[in-house]
Amino acid sequence: MKRSVAFFALLLVAGCAGFGKEHDETTKWTARQLYIDAKENLDSLNYEKAIKQYERLQARYPFDRFALQAEIDVAYAYYKQNDVEATVAATDRFIKMHPENSNVDYAYYLKGLIHFNQDIGLFGKLANQNQAERDPKAARDSFDAFRELSTRFPNSKYAPDAIARMKYLVNVLAEHEVRVASFYYRRTAFVAATGRARYALENYPQSPAIEEALFILVKSYDALGMIELRDDADRVMRKNFPVSEYLKRGLKDEPWWRFWK
Repeated sequence: MKRSVAFFALLLVAGCAGFGKEHDETTKWTARQLYIDAKENLDSLNYEKAIKQYERLQARYPFDRFALQAEIDVAYAYYKQNDVEATVAATDRFIKMHPENSNVDYAYYLKGLIHFNQDIGLFGKLANQNQAERDPKAARDSFDAFRELSTRFPNSKYAPDAIARMKYLVNVLAEHEVRVASFYYRRTAFVAATGRARYALENYPQSPAIEEALFILVKSYDALGMIELRDDADRVMRKNFPVSEYLKRGLKDEPWWRFWK
């Protein structure tokens, strides 16, 4: 009787030891099989499973040609999941490890896109937030990635779209600087206001926001008693924006910058 109980207990322990272990049907799969399965999941929008298979492929066959393709494919899967950190890590790793690969331009493009989408989402969510509190890091990171792509690979099929997005981002970044300058001006931090306005003028000279940047510059110099600099900024303002709405707010016989509300 004791032997029977002991034997039953042994079977129970053995059974419990194996209970809960997930069976991995891919254990003996080749690199090609793993890649095909991952790609099928990717095409079926099953990104989580695709990522798992790509990672298995890279771990088991790190030097296989399918593993190389998996490195860029998994970055795309992360991008589709809107996983910013994982996408950036994957693209940076690919760029560093394979600088001469034909897909490097695409890696830069994905990196720019994930930051671009993050910026759009951020600015949408913070529509009612004070502009001075917004962090333009995502926009800058996106711009830098697209600039690297368009500079290093001007003939890339992704370059035209990257350039178009850069033009948008320039305006976003310029607008941010001007909003910050306005924020500082309204709080009588005139030195800070001139600094941000000048930064916008120097770095984003083609942006529509520079009209307001000039206006803030004149106002800030006037508040600081820096008359010569104020008059210089005034001349630039009148030359470049002779019919500016800001100019119309003033009176003909009074300095126009005193009437900005």
